[in-house]
Amino acid sequence: MNTTQTMSVGDASHLGGAAAATPTAPPERGLRAGTSSRQARRTRWAAVGFAAPLLAYLAAFYALPLYRNIELSLHDYTTRAFVQGNAEFVGLANYVDVVHSDTFTKALVNTGLFVAVSIVFQYSIGLALAVFFRQNFRLSGLLRGMFLIPWLLPMIVSASTWSWMLNSDSGIVNSVLQAFHVGQINWLTSPDTALLSVIIANIWLGIPFNLVILYSGLQNIPVDVYEAASLDGASGWQKFRLITFPLLRPVSGITILLGLIYTLKVVDVIWIMTTGGPGDASTTLAIWSYREAFGTGQPDFSPAAAVGNLLILIALVFGFVYLRMQRRMEES
Repeated sequence: MNTTQTMSVGDASHLGGAAAATPTAPPERGLRAGTSSRQARRTRWAAVGFAAPLLAYLAAFYALPLYRNIELSLHDYTTRAFVQGNAEFVGLANYVDVVHSDTFTKALVNTGLFVAVSIVFQYSIGLALAVFFRQNFRLSGLLRGMFLIPWLLPMIVSASTWSWMLNSDSGIVNSVLQAFHVGQINWLTSPDTALLSVIIANIWLGIPFNLVILYSGLQNIPVDVYEAASLDGASGWQKFRLITFPLLRPVSGITILLGLIYTLKVVDVIWIMTTGGPGDASTTLAIWSYREAFGTGQPDFSPAAAVGNLLILIALVFGFVYLRMQRRMEES
């Protein structure tokens, strides 16, 4: 009797050990795997659904116009060929003609001066105003709002206003100068002052953008840093040089980059005020491209597209330079 019971117990333990040696996966684990796989697919499809409108927008309004512009620059598109669609393929001939044109050097120099001077003064004045408005004082908000007026006005209104103000005969600027016994200055019709006139107008138009972006960047700098510097006896200039300017460097970089790209493609202000003249005195690459395509009675689309593509290339170069500098700053 005891032997039988012992064998039964041994057999049971043997069977239990065998069962333990060959475990089987619980069914819940497979169900969870299938559920997570379906959720992952749903997440992917949701991401595609949200990204589809953006991708469609980029394709329709960026990729397609860029492709069309490159195609225009590689063919000889006259007005008839543009309508009939049988333009002759000329390769890089339009780019060669543009570079060897008498207008190219003048337009390139004017573009460099227009962009560099505008960016320097827009950023400097915008930064000074941002630092000034960072101080909490009465009417600060009202004054900031007034400085945004040039940014809110339609461009044609702003350019027309500056064209009237700088008019040689009836402009208010010459009237004020004459009150100080300064002779008449032909702001818009003299080759010596035409480019300066459009630069002044463009600086005035770009200050509000720099003010808004830089003022927002200043709000992210902790007040405790300035208080600690004050306790250490730092002056206002030392606070700006050692705290404000270094901590504002990332915001300054993107502000200058966006301002540069915008200034490269400015057409409306220059066209309304001087139409790029007199002669080529205020002609930039953007004005040259617009004038070739739409500014004369005989449109020449292919050279205009070639000049436009050169502008895009310049903007891309500056964009890549900015990204490289940003990466180096993050690594350091």
